[in-house]
Amino acid sequence: MKALNFPKSHRLLRPADYGKVFNDVQLKVPHRNFLILATPNNLGHARVGLVFAKKNLKLSVQRNRIKRQVRETFRNQPELPGIDIIVLGRQGLAAMDNQAVRASLDGLWHRLTKKYHQLPPSRPAEGSSAGKGTG
Repeated sequence: MKALNFPKSHRLLRPADYGKVFNDVQLKVPHRNFLILATPNNLGHARVGLVFAKKNLKLSVQRNRIKRQVRETFRNQPELPGIDIIVLGRQGLAAMDNQAVRASLDGLWHRLTKKYHQLPPSRPAEGSSAGKGTG
């Protein structure tokens, strides 16, 4: 039952992983309550990181509920390509019920996959090592 797990290999764990996505955003999927930033990776599977600020979701109960919904919908998306994804929360999330959150996220995952397939073919295959070096 591989589809029922969410291993560490499918999560962005280190600050460097988050920084790589923030510094090299190639895919952006906006929504009224979410913003998804992504960049291709060479791992062959998608990884997700979550950023939900106290400014937008005051109570930890609210933040944890939304994070659980994001992780669950991500886990149920087997067709996601090899990309590193950061999901950011925006204002108004606290007022959404679980069904609305789930529906919004399912639509966002679909839009993200569609945008990924519209990228030029050379971009996903290349690493981020070319061009931006400062040292």
